[in-house]
Amino acid sequence: MSENPLAFMMGGSPSDQIVPPKGNATWLTGTASGAMAFIAVFALTLSLALGHLADYWSLDLAQSATVQIVAEGEALDLQTEAALQVLRTTPGVASAEIISDASQIELLTPWLGEGISTDTLPLPRLINVQIADTGLDGESLLLRLKAEAPDASYNDHSFWRAPILEASNRLRLMVAVSLGLTALITVIIVVLSANTALASNQGIIRTLRLLGARDSYIAQAFVRRITLRATFGAGVGMILALIAVLFFPSQPQTSGLLSGLELRGLDWVYPLVVPVLVGISAFVASRMAAHYHLRREI
Repeated sequence: MSENPLAFMMGGSPSDQIVPPKGNATWLTGTASGAMAFIAVFALTLSLALGHLADYWSLDLAQSATVQIVAEGEALDLQTEAALQVLRTTPGVASAEIISDASQIELLTPWLGEGISTDTLPLPRLINVQIADTGLDGESLLLRLKAEAPDASYNDHSFWRAPILEASNRLRLMVAVSLGLTALITVIIVVLSANTALASNQGIIRTLRLLGARDSYIAQAFVRRITLRATFGAGVGMILALIAVLFFPSQPQTSGLLSGLELRGLDWVYPLVVPVLVGISAFVASRMAAHYHLRREI
């Protein structure tokens, strides 16, 4: 017996009346689907947020560099001026500014504590370089710095960018594996729920067969019930996960580990796909389980 897909999802199915609306299988399907959807949505949104954060850090490092000059006395000042002249006349350098000793001490305070003095801790001369979007020729800049300021060293922050990019890629891989395992667990739970529901309603199934009902008609009733419960549970889990996501730190004023940890724009659309995928998986898994169970009971 065929049935309109819209009626299958929205209700009003003639076969819908043959399955008891309550039972352990129904409760298990909805609860498990909600829990799996919560985990999936939270992992997905966290991955998106951390991916944006890693991209922000990587881009920030890619657009900046540091020139360090280690010298003493008058040589330090002379080489600093020479390095600044080289940087400010190099195509691709947006700006070059000296980082003051006070700023360096502020950066070192979390590791070395308060009360640091430049008398006891000699500091190099640091120049913060902002790179234009057009980029610059690093090799040419190194040659000019070596000629004009021999004690200057150029750091393009590639050493720091590599671990960030690697961590971001590994995070995405771990999230993909987690989502795959979550989907697998959801399918297993749906199959077990379908088998439980069919086994606990053997009397109804035998009666329907005696009345001439086909297995496709019987299976349809169980599949619809399980699919709707799984989709509804996944929807609830998605909503709870998004509520949890709303408590993510959002653009704090101070820079730090969680700076920029937020969802943006279309990122909020991706979680809406999770209940749909759960519903499709539940439909396919429960249909296969129902037909297999009914064929076995012939």
